[in-house]
Amino acid sequence: MSDEIPLLSVRELKALEEASGMPFASVLVVKKLAGKTASNGNPFLVVELGDRTGSFGCTVFSDGEVFDSIKAAGEGGVLRIEGRVDYYQSRLSPKLLKVTALAEEELAAPGLIDNLVEIAPEPAEGLWTEFQAFIEAINHDELRMTVRSVFEDVGDAFRWTPAAVSMHHAYRHGLLEHTVHMARACKALLPLYPEVDADLAMAGILLHDTGKIIEYEGTLATKRSRKGILQGHVVLGYQLARKAGIKARLDAARLERLEHIILSHQGEPEWGAAVYAATPEAVFVSMIDNLDAKMGMVQRALRQANEQVEFSERLPGLNTVLLTKPLP
Repeated sequence: MSDEIPLLSVRELKALEEASGMPFASVLVVKKLAGKTASNGNPFLVVELGDRTGSFGCTVFSDGEVFDSIKAAGEGGVLRIEGRVDYYQSRLSPKLLKVTALAEEELAAPGLIDNLVEIAPEPAEGLWTEFQAFIEAINHDELRMTVRSVFEDVGDAFRWTPAAVSMHHAYRHGLLEHTVHMARACKALLPLYPEVDADLAMAGILLHDTGKIIEYEGTLATKRSRKGILQGHVVLGYQLARKAGIKARLDAARLERLEHIILSHQGEPEWGAAVYAATPEAVFVSMIDNLDAKMGMVQRALRQANEQVEFSERLPGLNTVLLTKPLP
């Protein structure tokens, strides 16, 4: 294949729906990589490749150089891909013909990393300023000191960590964006529910996902860390909050309820919750978390939508495709 083939982004590739078999070239990051074995005993790779505009999955069998190149690059590797457009079950799944790992000096090319790494659509500095204002608006002194102490301990990692590996807000600054969106919703909804302690609910929202700072690792591809696998962000966040609450001399009743918000915010044990939400504040926070997670999936699908296609690909978190074509 010729080097003169223009480089296409994932969004541009997905716009070639009717061009099955068309040659293409792209520079992409290996977002996920899993080795599997076929029924005949032959190994193959299930790989997800992407850039800041989206991602796609494909299967790579062991009967060629492409298999070895991708396996050697591993998750987070940056590859120049040449192939032909193909689809499987109406999803982009191209045939990869040539794969070359980019050398370290090539990664320094102007704009390259920016094209590979998806970031939150809202500027991070503005989100962080707003986030700090939410902390300072907590009226209860020990609660405010508890929240402030957690973020002093975790440092700047909260500002760039994604909120998930793939489900929602799964991009740089995604955790900050998700938390600020939840805090905005909390502030708007609190007047409707006077039974909910406002300071406790806001503190719970600001701290609910802090364990993800420890759960996730990686620069170009996000994966779960050793602690993330063995403990999970719910338990890790609980530990951060408990340590900070004791340090701030938060009273036992509020600390217990704050811990419960973090332990229950995932909603269901099958989704990762340690317990079901059993206080007014915990129910409130869990519902806001679920709302923003799902709307985050919607917003991302709309940003990545192909103008020529009416519906998105199936979104696992919503268990359906999404109508992305705007109203006339």
